[in-house]
Amino acid sequence: MRRLRYIAPDQSAVNMDLFMLCEKFGMDRASSGRALVTILVLGALTACSETEAPPPPTPVVEVVEIGSRSVPLVISRVAQTESSREVEVVARVSGFLEEIVYVEGTPVKEGDVMFLMDRKPFEARLNAAKGELEASKARLWTANANLKRTKPLAEADALSQSDLDQATGEQQAAEAAVYAATASVTQAQLDLSYTTIRAPASGVTGQSKQREGAYLNAFSDSADLTYVAQIDPIWVNFSVSQNELERSLALQSKGQLVVPAEHKYELQIVLSSGEIYPHSGTLDFADPSFDQTTGTFTVRAVVANPDGLLRPGMFVTANLIGATRPNAVVVPKEAVRQTSNGQVVWLVGRDNKAEQRPVITGEWVKDGWLIEEGLSGGETVIVGGGMRLRPGTEVKPVPQGKAKPPQPAAGQKG
Repeated sequence: MRRLRYIAPDQSAVNMDLFMLCEKFGMDRASSGRALVTILVLGALTACSETEAPPPPTPVVEVVEIGSRSVPLVISRVAQTESSREVEVVARVSGFLEEIVYVEGTPVKEGDVMFLMDRKPFEARLNAAKGELEASKARLWTANANLKRTKPLAEADALSQSDLDQATGEQQAAEAAVYAATASVTQAQLDLSYTTIRAPASGVTGQSKQREGAYLNAFSDSADLTYVAQIDPIWVNFSVSQNELERSLALQSKGQLVVPAEHKYELQIVLSSGEIYPHSGTLDFADPSFDQTTGTFTVRAVVANPDGLLRPGMFVTANLIGATRPNAVVVPKEAVRQTSNGQVVWLVGRDNKAEQRPVITGEWVKDGWLIEEGLSGGETVIVGGGMRLRPGTEVKPVPQGKAKPPQPAAGQKG
């Protein structure tokens, strides 16, 4: 019997040989055609089965070897600025507001004139007080002269003791009247000086609540004129929750967190634009009790603000610098992946098999995520090329940044 081939240089000759073979076994033309088709199909399937697909290439992954080390810890908090000294400017005497001297919203220095009140009524009161003082002094002079004459006469029994007592009492009353008149003059001078309202502190001024011509009553709300907010230095306030405090204390007790001596953190301010504020601050106050509404307590820092760049009420980021995490494990951000079951990293285990490991991340440090649980150091972590990995997949690890770019297929342009 002749050997059949599915692919022949001359397909028509092969077909004729097959027909002749079929007729030799007594098959008619139709049966010979069906047999021919069956043979061709079986040949094609045999040829296909003999061609096996090549195994997929071993995936190349970029890896880094991680270890434990001491890393500086930066604790970030959303904070808000506050004036270190906000003073209300009020009228201390009643009268009419004559002039607003300062420019609203601009900085002033302590002692600068801000408001002027009508001085004339106060000048009149001062003059009247001075006149009463002079009259009291005159009465005192007369009383002194009378006592000076009465005393020797009473000692010589030329006047009675009651005359001497009366002269002495008049002299003392006149002297007391002088003290009272002097106090009235002092009060009148003070009231007159209060008509010139000066800045009680250096800082930025607020909007005036009263306008020229308004009557200011020193004993009502109309006496409130404006405020001056001192902004150099300025305060920066932020909150710490009860959970954060307890976690910090637990880490310290385990030796996993080292804080600066006497909690003297350095405070770095980051503006909303991302720019780092040029002056650092220090912590100077911590509220001893928790807020019952929010479950947090307030921490305050004081920051130099000579250029007035920070204004009260601004939201900034406060970075506390000074704490360290000894024996910490840090992985690049590319290594941590988020899944429906939490965060995981991929490792290269025994025999270059891929392994998935669940982890719990902590703070972000300078060059990666700090791992709280899941890694202990010494592992080989996959940071690139492992998007379609499955546990147990064999991989080819290469150092990070050393993976070769994929080559274009034959006949394609690179």
